[in-house]
Formats: sequence, C-alpha cells, structure tokens
Amino acid sequence: MTDFTLLPDLASRSLGAGVVAANDEFFAEKENLLRPAPPVFQPHTFGHKGQIMDGWETRRRRPEFEEGDHDWAVVRLGAPGVIRGVVVDTAHFTGNFPEYCSLDACAMEGYPTAAELDGAQWVPIVPRSALRGDSEHRFDVETEGRFTHVRLNIHPDGGVARLRIHGTVVPDPRFLTGTAWDFAATENGGVVADASDRFYSPPHNVLAPGLPRVMGDGWETRRRRGAGNDWLVIELAARGRITQAAVDTSYFIGNAPGSARLQGIDATTGDPADPEAWSDLLPRTRLQRDTRHRFRLRAAGPVTHVRLDVYPDGGLARLRLIGEPTGDGLAALGLRWFDLLPTAQAVDALVTDCGAAPEWARDFAGARPFTDPAGLAKALESAPPELAARVRELLAVGD
Repeated sequence: MTDFTLLPDLASRSLGAGVVAANDEFFAEKENLLRPAPPVFQPHTFGHKGQIMDGWETRRRRPEFEEGDHDWAVVRLGAPGVIRGVVVDTAHFTGNFPEYCSLDACAMEGYPTAAELDGAQWVPIVPRSALRGDSEHRFDVETEGRFTHVRLNIHPDGGVARLRIHGTVVPDPRFLTGTAWDFAATENGGVVADASDRFYSPPHNVLAPGLPRVMGDGWETRRRRGAGNDWLVIELAARGRITQAAVDTSYFIGNAPGSARLQGIDATTGDPADPEAWSDLLPRTRLQRDTRHRFRLRAAGPVTHVRLDVYPDGGLARLRLIGEPTGDGLAALGLRWFDLLPTAQAVDALVTDCGAAPEWARDFAGARPFTDPAGLAKALESAPPELAARVRELLAVGD
C-alpha cells in the first residue's frame, strides 16, 4: 500500500484550508492545528491561562457543568477530494492529551457557516481510536467520496498539536471550463506520481499554489555524486494540450539545477514505462538561479503525464503547466467529480445548477456511478431535452 503521507495535505493552509469552528479553545487556538511547521515546545513559557502550547487545547471537561461528552473542531479543506489517510499528532502534549479521537467528513456546496455545517450529513472516516501522548498517529481512510470538511473529535478533552488530511484532489469542473488553467496544480487535481529523490523536501511542493516564500517551500534533492539526473513525473488533472510552462527556481541560489527538460505522454495510447513513448515539450534548456522562467511549449498532442528532468540535481520552487483540456479529458474530470459527490450535495447541484425537480434529482443521483459519457447518456434518455442539456453542461460532457 502506498504511504498516504506522500499524497497532498488537503488541509494545508497553502491550499486555503482553515479551522472554521471549535466548541472550545481555552488553552490554545484551534488555528494551530493546521500550522505548516512541526510543533515546538518552550518549557516554562506561561501566559495568563497557563503553559503556552503549539496546538489546539481545550479546558478540562466537567460533565456536571458541560453539555456533550467530547470536544471537536471543524476544518474546511483547502482542496476538496478523496481522503486516503489522516495524521493526528499529539507532540508535546504529555499529561494533557485526549484518550481517544475520531473523525467525520461531509460535503457541502459553497461556503457554509458553522451553524449550517452542524446540520450536514457527517460520515465517519476514522472510528474512535486510542491516542498516546507526544506521538504521531496515522489512520488509513477507506471511505470513498469527495469531501469538503472534516470534523476532529477528541474524547473527552485535551490537546492536539497538528492535523493532516492526505488524499487526492477532485476539482469542481464548473470552475475549469472555457479557459486555460494549470494542469499540474495540486488545487486542480495534479499530483506527483513519482520522483527520483525526496531527501530535503517533498516534490509535491512544486505544485503548491502561490509564490514561494523561502527555499523550503520547494523541492530539493540531495547532491548527486554519480551519473544520471533527478526527475519527477506529474499525473495531470485532466488529459489536455499544454501550451505554456513556468519553471521557477526562486530562492534556490547556490543549488538551482543547471538545466531542465519537459516531456509528455498520453497514457491512453502510450506506456509511461517505455522511455521511447515520451516526447519533448521543452528540450533541455539552461536555467538561471533564483528566477521564474516562462516558456512557450512546442505544439504537441494531448498528454496525461509530464516528466520534468533537472540536471544534474538541485532545487525547484514551482512548476506550472498551462493549457486546455480535451473534450474527453474534461468529461472524465466532470464525471469523476459527480460520481464522488455525497448524495445530498449531488442533489443540491442538480436542483440549483440545472433546475431539476428534487425527486428527479434524487433518482438520478442514485443511478451513479456513470463512469463514462455513454453511461450518462443512457441515464438521461428519459429526461426532458432541456434538462439533459443542462446536466451535460454541469458535468462538462458534450453531446
């Protein structure tokens, strides 16, 4: 089984995640849960409420005075997607950690308030599980579905330093039609499928949103002492044609690669394991230190994967791959999104975006998965033509 921590953290602040609510944060703020840096501890550092802790910590629960039986915090994922694993870290909480934790997930349209989330259909993704003090706990998640929010429950009270939610991004196709966009971006569903080296920092950093702030925001390999070069392979968010690239070495001053090369392959027609099946998008090109390079790429057919080679080693801050999806690529993205929506959100989208009657929307959502345009077409055979057209537009599936 693949180590789920190699997947993007859907609750990363760099993706726009946030802690939207907690029932208690008396000793330490809920926002600390998502801080990107490892938790730290400075002994004998006291505020007016006690020892300052780098995490989220609730007061001691007194059942005779408090409602409920446990504390909780709700996190809005920065990039909605399928959750593959969760890390609950109690670092530096030794006498004040919770005995147990559990996690639930839900999906809602738009930007719901804490009160609206309280009425959401929450799905258990991690059962009640024992915790240890000052320890990192990893929990595999097998629940399929595209989620937008996660609720961390701690039983009965105490402190948690960090929460990481790892998984695969499932973008909303309604924001990706009619325009060129970055096929490699984590927030759009791009993912690093493989890499030659992960020594100093994870390669998926190069797909993070925004500009880098320090060298540690990028991907850096160890110093290569033998033949060859370092590389990474990106599985794009959708099949499409890449027309522009940005190769950014910002903050890499003494350890930027000397040059880079981009190759692409369409895995629907070629084998990524065959080196001869890849074709150049950008031939080996010299790079400058601490520079954001922009390149217009040579005309090429559609691709599903891109390989970046850096010579011989070094660090890269960001990689952007701009283009437009093929019709079938966008349709696959739209169908995957809809198939993974929880029923309530799928019905909401059909009613709000397509004007469908709630009863019809529930029946249609219950007929999933569609998996391909042919399956969708069959399900729409009995729908009024105007409604069928609106549903195809919602899912980015052509006639």
